[in-house]
Amino acid sequence: MADSKMGSAHSRGKRLLPIICTDLRSTLIQKRVPHLSMYQFRCSGMRDSFEINPRGSKRPADNGPPSSPGSNPSDYVEDFVCNEDDLQENEMKAFDMPDGAGKVLVVKQKGKISAVGSKCTHYGAPLIKGVLGEGRVRCPWHGACFNVTTGDIEDFPGLDSLPCFDVSIEAGKVKVKAHKEALKSSKTVKTMTSPCGKDSRSFVVIGAGAAGACAVETLRQEGFTGKIVMITSERALPYDRIKLSKMLDVEVSKLQLRDESFYKEHGIEVRTGTSVKSIDSKGKKVILNDGSEINYTRLLVASGSKANTATQPGSDLQNIFSLRTIEDANAIHKVLSKESNVVIVGASFIGMEAAAYCVGKVNSVTVVGRGSVPFQPILGEKVGARILQLFEEKGVKFRMGCDVTSFGGEGKVNEVKLSSGEVLPADVVVLGIGAQPSTAFLQGTDIEMQRGAVVVNKFMESSIPDIFAAGDVAYAPVFAADDRPASIGHWQLAHYHGRIAARNMAGSRAELKSVPFFWTMVFGVGVRYAGYGAGFEDIVITGDLSAMSFIAHYCVGDVVTAVATVGSDPAAAKFAELLAMKKTLSKEDVQKNGKAWVDSPLL
Repeated sequence: MADSKMGSAHSRGKRLLPIICTDLRSTLIQKRVPHLSMYQFRCSGMRDSFEINPRGSKRPADNGPPSSPGSNPSDYVEDFVCNEDDLQENEMKAFDMPDGAGKVLVVKQKGKISAVGSKCTHYGAPLIKGVLGEGRVRCPWHGACFNVTTGDIEDFPGLDSLPCFDVSIEAGKVKVKAHKEALKSSKTVKTMTSPCGKDSRSFVVIGAGAAGACAVETLRQEGFTGKIVMITSERALPYDRIKLSKMLDVEVSKLQLRDESFYKEHGIEVRTGTSVKSIDSKGKKVILNDGSEINYTRLLVASGSKANTATQPGSDLQNIFSLRTIEDANAIHKVLSKESNVVIVGASFIGMEAAAYCVGKVNSVTVVGRGSVPFQPILGEKVGARILQLFEEKGVKFRMGCDVTSFGGEGKVNEVKLSSGEVLPADVVVLGIGAQPSTAFLQGTDIEMQRGAVVVNKFMESSIPDIFAAGDVAYAPVFAADDRPASIGHWQLAHYHGRIAARNMAGSRAELKSVPFFWTMVFGVGVRYAGYGAGFEDIVITGDLSAMSFIAHYCVGDVVTAVATVGSDPAAAKFAELLAMKKTLSKEDVQKNGKAWVDSPLL
């Protein structure tokens, strides 16, 4: 069959590349993709197709809306966007396409000019304001990275890749041709395979947070054709959890990362409202709370964290909430009123974001924290003090340097007693006192653990063969800290863990190489943090702290290990890419030259 097709293709002046199907019963279907110098293939029994151009690279079909032999040329737009010599080596520029169709990001590296979508697929940040690294562009807001040639997402947050567009050089001018819908959305899903009846393998993913959601998609993108089961105790599909503390009244349907049809289309079974009781690692079984069992070939533990709860007297009173799930957020919102006195216990990210949401909607908001200022262990005294001032200006009250000794009330909480002796009126209490890895179901196994987290190597493999871990539950090497292991609860890093774990479950040997990146947004002020600053010894602040336009450099010895930035984009992204390239920034350089490093060439 292949020989006859090859001959026929040659007779028409076209070229076909050999394709190997994992299912030998599959039939190869060929079709020419209009307006593109490539061919599209589909195996019978598979829902997804892929394209291979004459140079052999692989990417999602059309990287935009599905093409067909009858595609309308009016669906595309093309234009000369610039002269070839308008782009210098290692330079990127954004150009408007005709008729308001949208922008393209045009990049020149290693003498090659390529064009991709111009907006980050996470929250739509303009990538032209980001940072160009070696073969990829990094988002200025939250650090997601995209390959500048293929558009593929390489670091996170987010799940989608960028569309990439056809580029040609004519008489020294750069012409870009793009599908209008791809331009408009500026995102695409990487090609995913579908289940194959001949593949008897079963991969089970425990958890449907960022790590689990990214993992199941990556498995299909990596060509895994066996069974995939994702288990979550929540009664919801994977959703954008980090928004919960910022918008307590949100509907889960507005936060979902994918809809139900997406998982069905790609043969991913999602079991919601399902809890895991234990793991039989020798028999390779997951035992559920209802007594049923699921056999696995390989297992990914990505069960996330569970919020710490209060243990003081009166902690069982009504209207005392932890904040971890969509149900928690909605329950808190339901009991809030203009007359409510709200006490937030904990002055880190969950607590401070919840305080920012509540103030102005209730009678009073008071934050209780052990440290002298919010975020002190992470951001330090000076930055924490400035953020405290911002919150006080908005009406939030603070009781720092003290603990809660008890909660009072009959049935419902009505007061909070502090170690200082003060008693605060409280109709609603929100606990933001940290979290622990959700790994109780691993008790009784021989999996190596560290403070409740699963110890993994740089391939996300646990101490037991065929069991992997990712996200909050993983005690994993930190690439930005010379592979020193840690358990880090970052949304971005969880995505990356899930991808690396899935790639290795599918047969690759992909190593962890991500730089931790997290952020918060309060009262319209964005704080971005890149690197791993645990154990910092000194902080060098450049810019204007009082004006909320600064960079805080966290130093160990003479090395800057992390930065926190406000009003200084793309400094955090620049620092993250610097660490990703195994470069260093010295404390001495910052002290002498301030933030000049932000504007200095990275490549």
